[in-house]
Amino acid sequence: MISIKSLFKSWPEFSIGEINLEVEEQEYFVVLGPTGAGKTLLLELIAGFYQPERGLIKINDREVTYLPPEKREIGFVYQDYSLFPHLTVRENVSFGAKLKEEPSSARSSVRRIIKLLGISHLMDRYPRTLSGGEQQKTALARSLVLDPKVLLLDEPLSALDAPTQDRMRSELKRIHHEIGVTTLHVTHNREEASLLADRIGVMSNGRIVQIGGTEEIFRKPESEFVADFTGAENIFDGNSKVENGIARVDIGKGVEIVAVSKKEGDVKACIRPEYILVSKHSINTSGRNMFEGEISGILDQGPTVRLEIDVGQKFTVVITKKSLMDMELETGSRVFLAFKASAVHLI
Repeated sequence: MISIKSLFKSWPEFSIGEINLEVEEQEYFVVLGPTGAGKTLLLELIAGFYQPERGLIKINDREVTYLPPEKREIGFVYQDYSLFPHLTVRENVSFGAKLKEEPSSARSSVRRIIKLLGISHLMDRYPRTLSGGEQQKTALARSLVLDPKVLLLDEPLSALDAPTQDRMRSELKRIHHEIGVTTLHVTHNREEASLLADRIGVMSNGRIVQIGGTEEIFRKPESEFVADFTGAENIFDGNSKVENGIARVDIGKGVEIVAVSKKEGDVKACIRPEYILVSKHSINTSGRNMFEGEISGILDQGPTVRLEIDVGQKFTVVITKKSLMDMELETGSRVFLAFKASAVHLI
């Protein structure tokens, strides 16, 4: 549905470089990356707001590389929604449809999308009177009434509070399921990406550095950048020696961990904090890695708590606040931590 080949565009202080990307029909594809990675610029190139210096963009098997935005059959929702403040919700939603369709067809499209998004009660209100979630739905409706072949979403939830973000994630999943429009959604929020995406492309400094399913991106990062950005947190330089498909990795300071891997030599060993068990007593587990250490730091994160545990090397572990209280853990407590060899990913 979206096919991008060797896309390149430079600006005075930044460039989008050699992007190759295929997004399938009806796929929900998320581009995940830090602020300044070039995510919005990539969307704007696809939308036609900028023209590339080289490369190819196809939408629905039609080359659109140098077509103006209105000829590309795309819908675009910006982070700030860009609603017309002097128009009501009804007028905002129907604005593009009136330009594109006959009046009767436009009215039918507007009614269908308003019903889908559940905003019929907002029709006579102005954007300034709407909540963030209501503005988001209005902006989505304005794009969807045009029946786009592709929907481009630029950090669509970043301006919302946490409860509204949760509701809007569910709404985006529902809308995508019901309409099936091919969607390209950019965000810096890894939870958002993991909950919404069929596939994820990780972007850094104007380049797509890894593409894969959610499980692959979060459990099998191909670089230290991807591991760190997707929350592996426990990333150690090590030296690996393999025997019978089992790697023993010396990560320094007298600590050796076991991994299921065939990688030998110098490696990066990555363990996500949620894969590590913690106990005040020796843990009865099938996991091949168990260490005793001391809690050197505790960070309260609401329902969860982040522990820093020194076993020679420092590990970061996430547990529930209830677990912290039940075990009566505090800074200086002696604990055991354990994780499976399959939880270790070597780069």
